[in-house]
Amino acid sequence: MTKLLYAKKPEAKNKMPPKDNKAKKEIIWTKKDLIGLEYLSIEEIRLILDHAKSFKEVLARPLRKVPTLRGKTVVNLFYEPSTRTRTSFELAAKRLSADVINIVKESSSIQKGETLIDTGRNLEALKIDVIVVRHNASGAATTLSRALNISVVNAGDGWHEHPTQALLDIFTLEEKLGKIKGLNISIIGDIAHSRVARSNIWGLTKLGANVTVCAPKELVPPGIKELGVKVTSDIDEALKDADAINVLRMQFERDKPDAFPSKLEYFRTFGITEERLKKAKKNIVVMHPGPINRGVEMSGEVADGINSVILEQVTNGIAIRMAVLYLVTHAKKG
Repeated sequence: MTKLLYAKKPEAKNKMPPKDNKAKKEIIWTKKDLIGLEYLSIEEIRLILDHAKSFKEVLARPLRKVPTLRGKTVVNLFYEPSTRTRTSFELAAKRLSADVINIVKESSSIQKGETLIDTGRNLEALKIDVIVVRHNASGAATTLSRALNISVVNAGDGWHEHPTQALLDIFTLEEKLGKIKGLNISIIGDIAHSRVARSNIWGLTKLGANVTVCAPKELVPPGIKELGVKVTSDIDEALKDADAINVLRMQFERDKPDAFPSKLEYFRTFGITEERLKKAKKNIVVMHPGPINRGVEMSGEVADGINSVILEQVTNGIAIRMAVLYLVTHAKKG
C-alpha cells in the first residue's frame, strides 16, 4: 500500500520556529481509491472525517453546492440493489458539481455477460474520473481498482467491507458523543454476513474504541476475536455498558435456511426494544445502517425514539461521501 507522505507547512515570514524546532506535520492523501478501512491509517481516517466536517457546513447553506469537482464525472456502478448508498453518492457528487451517471445491473451490458473489468475499462475509455462500485462478490472493488488508472470507491463488496458506511457511523458517533477513543460500542446482529460490521470494527478499533459484537453463535464468524473485539451472545451484556449500539440488518437473503429459526425468534432474543433499553445507559446512542426491518432488529418505537440517530446517519453520509470523492480525485502521488 502507498505510505502517507508528510509535508512541512510553509513558514510565515518573520515568524519564530516552534521551540522544539520541529515543523508541524500535515497529512497528505495519496490513495487514488478507497477500498476499505482495513487499509487506512488513523491519520487517513481522521483526514476524511475532518473534510466531512467542512462539507457538512456546505449542506447547511441555502445553496448546497460547491464547484470542487466541476468537470469531473462519477459513475455509480451497482450490481446490487441500493437506495440510500447510491442516492447518497449521487447527491455527494452533485453537491461537488460533478456529472453523475448511474448504471445498474438490470439495464446494462452486464446482463449480456460483460465482466466487471471489461465494464470498468470501457467506462475508463469514456474519460470518466471515478467509479463507485457495489458488488455481491468480496474483493470486487480491489480487482477493479487494480485494473484501472481512475479512482475506485467501494460502496460495499460482498461480505468484505463498506467503508463509507463505517465512516459515516464514526462521524455520527463523534458528533453525538464528542470522541471515539474509550467508548464502548456494541455491534448487534448478523455479523457473519455484514460488511458494515467489518468496516466499523476496523475503524473503531483503530480510533481506540472498545468494540463488542453480539449475535447468535451461528452468525458469529470464526476468527472475529482476532480483530480485537469482545464476543457475546447475551444481548443484555452487550447493552449493559454500551455508549452506543449499531444494530445491523438481518440478512436473511444471504443466510442458509436453517441458520436461524425465524424472524420472530430473533426479535424475541436479540431485538432492541424500549424495555431492553431501560437496562442500558440513559443516553445510549442507537444506530442502524438501514434498511430497518421493524419488529426484527428493533421495534418501531426504538427506531423513532429519542436515542435514535438513524436519520442523522443518512444526512452525514452525504458529507462523508463528498469528502471521499474529493480526496480520491485530488490524491497526491507518493
